[in-house]
Amino acid sequence: MPPCLDVYVWVPEPNCEVFRRFIDDYVDIDAPGDERFHAFRQVHVLGIANDADDKILDELRRDGDDAFTLYLRARNHYQAVITVTRDGATVLGLSVDAPDDLPETLRQGEQLVEQLRQQFSAPAGLAGVELPPATDRSEWYEEDLVLLRTGQLPAF
Repeated sequence: MPPCLDVYVWVPEPNCEVFRRFIDDYVDIDAPGDERFHAFRQVHVLGIANDADDKILDELRRDGDDAFTLYLRARNHYQAVITVTRDGATVLGLSVDAPDDLPETLRQGEQLVEQLRQQFSAPAGLAGVELPPATDRSEWYEEDLVLLRTGQLPAF
């Protein structure tokens, strides 16, 4: 399996409509690939949380951390990623196969970043090969694996 180019956008003020649009447009809801997806959808999209759903989402958090990430199957991409950050923002991402032609893959990644930025009114986007999603602002600015960066995060 070739490596993936991971494309992310930062959504500073997420709401149920942002999650709903991302899920409707990109996630394979019939086979999401993570059983916790349904709890996420109940809590963050439908707003009908219960103790069982909250407990399931707590499993995603590490050691009391507020940030968590769901890695889901996507309909037309390799993977769809939803991260709720420590900053109260959301990082939405898609992964695409990155075969040997990295310059062409980066061009496609740039187009995908801009598409997601427009669709979700995201002020910033980035991409990199096998790039994990940022869980806070400081991780967003780390440069180690970032190959493409566009826009700026808003000031606090």
